[in-house]
Amino acid sequence: MKLGYRPLLLIAAASVLLVALASGRGEAARVQTVAMVAPHESDALRVPSLPASLTPAAGTPSATGPVTGAAEARLIEVYRLTGAGRTREALQRAERLVQDYPNFQLAQLVYGDLLATHVKPVQDFGDVPPALAGSNARTTLAELRHESEMRLKALRERPPAGTIPSQFLALSPRNRHAIAIDASRSRLYLFENTPQQLKLVADFYISVGKSGVAKNVEGDARTPLGVYFIISNLDPKSLSDFYGAGALPINYPNVLDAKRGKTGRGIWLHGTPPNQFSRAPQASDGCVVLSNPDLEFIIHTVEIRTTPVVISPRLEWVAPHSVQAERKPFEHALDAWRDAKSRGDVDQLLRFYTPDFKSFDKTLAEWVPALRSEVDKVRGKPIQLKDLSYLRWTDAADTMVVTFGEVADGSRSGPTKRQYWIREGGEWKIFFEGIIG
Repeated sequence: MKLGYRPLLLIAAASVLLVALASGRGEAARVQTVAMVAPHESDALRVPSLPASLTPAAGTPSATGPVTGAAEARLIEVYRLTGAGRTREALQRAERLVQDYPNFQLAQLVYGDLLATHVKPVQDFGDVPPALAGSNARTTLAELRHESEMRLKALRERPPAGTIPSQFLALSPRNRHAIAIDASRSRLYLFENTPQQLKLVADFYISVGKSGVAKNVEGDARTPLGVYFIISNLDPKSLSDFYGAGALPINYPNVLDAKRGKTGRGIWLHGTPPNQFSRAPQASDGCVVLSNPDLEFIIHTVEIRTTPVVISPRLEWVAPHSVQAERKPFEHALDAWRDAKSRGDVDQLLRFYTPDFKSFDKTLAEWVPALRSEVDKVRGKPIQLKDLSYLRWTDAADTMVVTFGEVADGSRSGPTKRQYWIREGGEWKIFFEGIIG
């Protein structure tokens, strides 16, 4: 059966749009496409045959917590309408979305597919005829399909309501916000630390290193795994357009990384260039990349130096009350260390430190005089640990990143310290201690 002029025009228009994505001409192609396929009242709309992966599971994500950035939420609504067979409405929503975010390539791809469904079933995202898809286009389409899969995976596999990442054992009121990144879902979760408990306030699609995660050496194009802190907020005016709306550097390599001989530097949370809304799930040189609107939201929300950033290959979500049992053995060790220091018992105190302990550039032997000086100043006064927080990191070893203000009775303030503890043979030991504020 021959196709009429109108369906052939739709196929051509959709193909123009999809192929243009690979060369960054999505918005120009969209304008050209709209002109080619301006709707006629006589057009008959066919219900599309889209792949099942296009449609989120029923009830996702409304029953499971906060929704993501505005552009992504609108894209998911397009998916939902398409899955419900309401393709005319989905097409209208998609067109408005790409008008508002012309650099959102995935939205352009969905828009092109929706145009194509007027005349034929769509077998996959970016259903471009092979003759029209060169090698660059195939690469771009594969990346966009992967991005769509990761966005939908994160929305289908929402964290259970009221749960938190297992690393957040205790946060102080000074930690007003916290970030957890799940590399397996290409997702960043942003929490507010309320008086009651951690509250998930938003989550966002992210990109990690081209070679994945578990950074070891400089230049390996991997994103590090561990517990970090945001250490500064770089003005976008001081950066090239490549970094988009700005950058939030983290303290990689941290103490544990340095202990393990890991190298590299300059790991940031940053945005995207003006012509790119988001990047493929694995596309950076090791940084965590967000869309510019999402990064701006984070920049205007979090605090420098006190916001922890956990980067995990796969987050484990637990009920807040369940971490209390996990905390007890460590809390016993921390209390015993504090008691020994309060008593001025240096010999007992030194039993808490590992032989390879470091305090910045000082070994244990080089640092002991400073410890004795601290103990002499306390002179047996009880020590309070103010604004105490500790985050757990477990891989080949079990470690704690502990931050507190050390204040002796009778003093109004004291130094802010950070300790790194490691569990050895069932006992917790300190392998780093230093003043950070």
